[in-house]
Amino acid sequence: MSLRLHPFTALTAAACTAVITTAAASWPLSVAVGLAAVVLAVRRGVAGRVLSAAAVILVPLFLSLLVLHGLFFPEGHTVLAQWGPARVTAEGLRFALELGTRTAACVLVFLLFSFTVSVPDLVSALSARRIPPQFGFVLASTLTLLPAVAGRLDRIRQAQETRGMVIRGGVWSRAGALRLQMIPLVLALMDDAGSRAQALEARGFGSPGPRTSYRDVPDPPPQRLFRAAAFVLASAAVAARLVVSWPAGGPS
Repeated sequence: MSLRLHPFTALTAAACTAVITTAAASWPLSVAVGLAAVVLAVRRGVAGRVLSAAAVILVPLFLSLLVLHGLFFPEGHTVLAQWGPARVTAEGLRFALELGTRTAACVLVFLLFSFTVSVPDLVSALSARRIPPQFGFVLASTLTLLPAVAGRLDRIRQAQETRGMVIRGGVWSRAGALRLQMIPLVLALMDDAGSRAQALEARGFGSPGPRTSYRDVPDPPPQRLFRAAAFVLASAAVAARLVVSWPAGGPS
């Protein structure tokens, strides 16, 4: 019998993993975390949706990092190539690699959580903890919206191709086509978010007052212990990062 994770356990694991990965600031660790998230997505049968949604988020980010830091990194000294004011430096590429892999790991971890968590269980758990309904309202709306990203982007691409948009093999041509797809995608997601918010509000999700839950979400003691240990570990990672980054002479 497979272990059923409490929604708070999955959320704590995702959040603490992202915090520790960010605090470590090590691209090998970020790559390992990202690969682990992909393996878990494959095992849960959501790899296609996770990777599609991640591509929508990360491809524009990687292109911007390459342009901003790979070509125009002011602290770069080791010049690998130069075209006028644009310089490809080893320091800029290293910085872009570290920031890109770190962000990719966090995005993959949270997408894995959003595509695998049971939204009804999460809502019941939030109600049982007497968390303000406004917070649960926003969180539930976001989680129900994320699975539509990949399908929405594919429909936008097909619609643009039927209107004569041709994507050639060049990198810049594909980047321009992706930019044209992002604008209708963002507008469509905003419209979907509004529709879902109205539907949840019509069902009384945002109304104040006592609530009765008919869904039992078990929370075993070992999982509560894991959440506490993960929080302590994440806090220690942040504290260690602050100590390492603190100037040697202390505050001026």
